[in-house]
Amino acid sequence: MKPARILLHTFLVTTSLIWLAPLLWAFFTSLRPYAETAKYGWVSWPKTLSFDNYVHAWNQANLPTFFLNTVIITLPALAVTLFLASFVAFGVSRFRWRGAKALLILFTAGNLLPPQIMLVPLYRLYLQVPLPPQMSDSELLYNSYWGVIAVHVAFQIGFCVFVLSGYMRTLPIELTEAAIVDGASVWRQYWGVILPLCRPPLAALATLEFTWIYNDFLWAVVLMNSDDKRPITSGLANLKGVYLTDNNLIAAGSLMAALPTLIVYFVLQRQFIGGLTLGGTKG
Repeated sequence: MKPARILLHTFLVTTSLIWLAPLLWAFFTSLRPYAETAKYGWVSWPKTLSFDNYVHAWNQANLPTFFLNTVIITLPALAVTLFLASFVAFGVSRFRWRGAKALLILFTAGNLLPPQIMLVPLYRLYLQVPLPPQMSDSELLYNSYWGVIAVHVAFQIGFCVFVLSGYMRTLPIELTEAAIVDGASVWRQYWGVILPLCRPPLAALATLEFTWIYNDFLWAVVLMNSDDKRPITSGLANLKGVYLTDNNLIAAGSLMAALPTLIVYFVLQRQFIGGLTLGGTKG
């Protein structure tokens, strides 16, 4: 093996170990009882390794309820984001009309806006906007699933439009022209012709957006005050005691909370990598 390749492999292995070190340390911590780490320190040879912390975290933090809340928030937000973004991207990339470029720039510029600067205005707005009784058991947009879903859709749709519009521009215009000749409506062109060809970027975006929405902590804490509605990321706060914090227990809960994102990535790994490398060999 050439020295350059050996150096490259050494660099990649070292970088991977550095990247995985916090995860491996959290897993090691989650297997140790708190009494042992308190007595011997965090950096010590373990005397007892078990999955008791996982059982306690599952029951003590009521993780099944928080997992369900996360599903209720993440899946609709993901579906609405990808649908609206793909439809907007279809409109600005496949048709020529005045204002298309300005609209695309507006969506792209929205990605440059830090969500934190909208925190106070959105909080005050949510305390005033009412919801129909049939939509939620909450009278206001505040402390409702719909409110958190709307925030995620609003802040994630710009990036998705930017990515999908760029990909749709690479598709031959003859596809939609042939569909128009055959009498296809705009909806048919979008749903039956263009969208099936966008599966790779949609899979890549679905993986990214699922991870970002699932891992969100800020909006659920700010826009919700009921523990029975919060997602898993903010629900882990229940594992923190008033006078004592069992970091071994929190490590176990955090790893269980991260498990769905790992599953989604491994399931969509091939599509995710394929979506990221689209156009990499064109030139």
